Amino acid sequence: MRITNKMMTNNALYNINTNKNLLDMLENRYSSGKKITRPSDDPIVAVRALKFRTNLTEIEQYTEKNIPDALNWMEVTEGSLDTINSIISSMNTYCNQGANDYLTAEDRNSIVINLQQYANQLYQEGNTNYAGRYVFSGYKTDTPLVFNEDTEEVKYSITEKKIGDNLEMVTVITGGVQIDDLDLTNDNYATEWDALYPTMPSTKNVYRLALGYDDLDDVIPEVSYVDSAGVEHSTVNGTNFGARGLTVNAYSVSDKDAYNVSDEEINFIKETGELILGKAVYEQMQKSTDIRVTFEKTSFKQNDLRPEHYYDCTTKELATGKEVTYTKKDQDIRYEVNFNQKLTINTQGCDAFTTRIDRMVTEITDAVTAVADIEDQLKQVDKMLADTRYSDDRIEKLKAIREQLESEYTLRTALMTDAFQRGITITAEEQENTNICVADLGGRYKRLLLTQSRLEDQATDYEELLSENEDADLVDTIVKYQSAKTVYDSSLNATAQLVRSSLLDYIS
Repeated sequence: MRITNKMMTNNALYNINTNKNLLDMLENRYSSGKKITRPSDDPIVAVRALKFRTNLTEIEQYTEKNIPDALNWMEVTEGSLDTINSIISSMNTYCNQGANDYLTAEDRNSIVINLQQYANQLYQEGNTNYAGRYVFSGYKTDTPLVFNEDTEEVKYSITEKKIGDNLEMVTVITGGVQIDDLDLTNDNYATEWDALYPTMPSTKNVYRLALGYDDLDDVIPEVSYVDSAGVEHSTVNGTNFGARGLTVNAYSVSDKDAYNVSDEEINFIKETGELILGKAVYEQMQKSTDIRVTFEKTSFKQNDLRPEHYYDCTTKELATGKEVTYTKKDQDIRYEVNFNQKLTINTQGCDAFTTRIDRMVTEITDAVTAVADIEDQLKQVDKMLADTRYSDDRIEKLKAIREQLESEYTLRTALMTDAFQRGITITAEEQENTNICVADLGGRYKRLLLTQSRLEDQATDYEELLSENEDADLVDTIVKYQSAKTVYDSSLNATAQLVRSSLLDYIS
C-alpha cells in the first residue's frame, strides 16, 4: 500500500485533534470540578446524577419546608394546650376553695368571677392560630373554633349524638320563697302567701340529658334513641308516635313544673339546654348507644364553641336565607414528611375543648347567685321583723317566711357545695383529657424530630454519593492533564517535522 504525504498529513491532523479534544475535556473537568459537562460525556454518570439530585430536592422539600412548618404548627398547639392545662388547674383550685362552707358571699363572688374569667380565656385559646390558620379547626383553618363576638345572624339546626355515659342524675330544689312576690301591706296577704307557697322548699332528684348549649330557640327538639331491644323511640315536635313515640314538653326554667316529669315523657328547658327525662325514658336511654337530639339555636355568646366543629348541623343566614350543611367527621391535617410517609400535625378542637367547663361555670354561678339571693331575702325579713309597724299576725307570718328561707338556704348551700364538688371532678377530668392531647401531640412531635434527623443524615449520604458520582478527582485530573498536554505538544512537534518536508528534500 502506497503511503502519500497527504495521508500522513491527514493522520497527523486527526491525531492532533484527538489529543486536543482529550486535553479540552481534561481542562473542562479541572476548571469545573465535574466529571462530565453534558450527558453524552457519560450517560451512566448523568442518569445517576439525576436520581441523586431528585432525591436531594425531595429531602430539601421535607427538611426545609414541610417539617419546619409542621414543627412550628405543633409547637404553637403545644403552647396553647399548656396554657389550657394551667387554666384548668387554676380552676380546679378555685373549685376546691369554693367547696368549703366557711366562705363569705364576697369570697364566693370573687371565686365565681375568677372562674368566669378563666373560662373565657380557656375558650379564647381555641382560636389560637399559626400564620393566619386556626390550629384547632381541622380542615376549616379559616374558621375560628369559638365565636369572637355575640351573634344572632345565623340559625343553627344542630344534631347532637350522645351515649348513655352523658346521662346523669342531678338534684334540684322545688318550691322556694321570693319576698318580692308578697305584699304584706295587702289585707289578703295571708291568702296570697298560702296560694304562692303551699309547701316548704325541698330537694328532688331528676334525670337529665344536658345538651351542648343553653339559651336555645323556642322550638321543641327532636329526640330519638334505640333501646336495648333494637326498637327506635322518637318524636318530632312533641308529637307522640304510638307506643314507641316520645312526648317532649317545653317549659321555662321558672315554671314550677319544669322538673316534674312523668315516667314516659321528657321536659325541655330551653334556657338551660336540659332534657329532664322520665324514669322509664332514662332507664332505656342508659342502655342505648344511639341517642340523637336535634335542636335549634340562634343566639350565641362570645367564646361559645362553633357547632360546625362539633356536630352535624345546618346553618341558615337570616339575612340571605343561605344554608350550609356540615357533617361531623375527623379532620386530620396530614403533612408529607418523608418518602411515602405522612404525619398528622393538628389536634382537633373537639378533642381538646368541650362545653363541660362552660356549663360547670354557669351552674356554679347560678348556685352561688341563688345562695346570695336567699341571704339577701333573709336580711330583708330580719329588717321587716324589726319593724314595729307590722301586726302580730304579720310578724308570725314573717317568722314562717324566715323559717322557709332558712330551710331553702340550707338546701341551696348544699347544692352550691355540690356544684363546686362537681367542678372539682369536671376540671380533673378535663385536665386529664388535656394531658392526653399533650401526650399524643408530644409523641407525634418526637416522631417528626426523628424523621427530620434521619432525613438530614440521608441528605448527607446523598450528597456524598452525588459527589462521588460527578465530582472530579483533581489530583488525578491534573496528572492526566499534564500527560495529555505532553502528548499534544509531541504530536504538534512531530507534525511540524512532517509538514516541513517537501519535494526538494528528495531531489538533492
